[in-house]
Amino acid sequence: MIRVLIADDHPIVREGFGAIVNAEADIQVVAQASNGVEALEQAAEANPDVALMDLRMPEMGGAEAIRRLRQANPDLRAIVLTTYDDDEAIYEAIRAGARGYLLKDVRPKDLVRAIRRVHAGGSLLQPVVVERLLDRLGPEDADDTVPVEALTPRELEVLQIMARGARNRDIAQELVISERTVKIHVANVIAKLGVTNRTAAVVRAIDLNLIAHRDS
Repeated sequence: MIRVLIADDHPIVREGFGAIVNAEADIQVVAQASNGVEALEQAAEANPDVALMDLRMPEMGGAEAIRRLRQANPDLRAIVLTTYDDDEAIYEAIRAGARGYLLKDVRPKDLVRAIRRVHAGGSLLQPVVVERLLDRLGPEDADDTVPVEALTPRELEVLQIMARGARNRDIAQELVISERTVKIHVANVIAKLGVTNRTAAVVRAIDLNLIAHRDS
């Protein structure tokens, strides 16, 4: 059972997403919160696997809440629920370690798919969200001087599969290499692109035209 925390300051949003999630046999809402502070309190008691996190909330926003949630539980996976005017907050959420980014008008089946994918170790970036992020990666997050040839052909293969939201295990199976080798390649890709996590690496690679993004 995938245990889910929903944090949003609008009750109708929480109830709507909660109904979608609880309709699935393998997913259950174990806690709800109206702001980041409540999310931290609820997470400490309910121990969720995945947090669906609004970015604009009173008392504490989603990005800071994600940062603190992951400090307390590094295994927690966070999915951002965003709108079209949340560019800065989405950018901060990437740095905090969010693994999925969905617009609030997401289709129910895509929300469920995102929860399962992120829980399994993958990631999910909707194309429209990627477009809003490309101009936000500044010098402190990526080195604009990184040359294309800095990545080996194998690292580029790994990067392309990462962009589909695949887990290390899936990448290993597709490329017929060990999961340990995949972890090394992923670490090298992140380091060479001058970013701090997988999601930022994918966004940065799209910005550099190393890969083409598609919603899969």
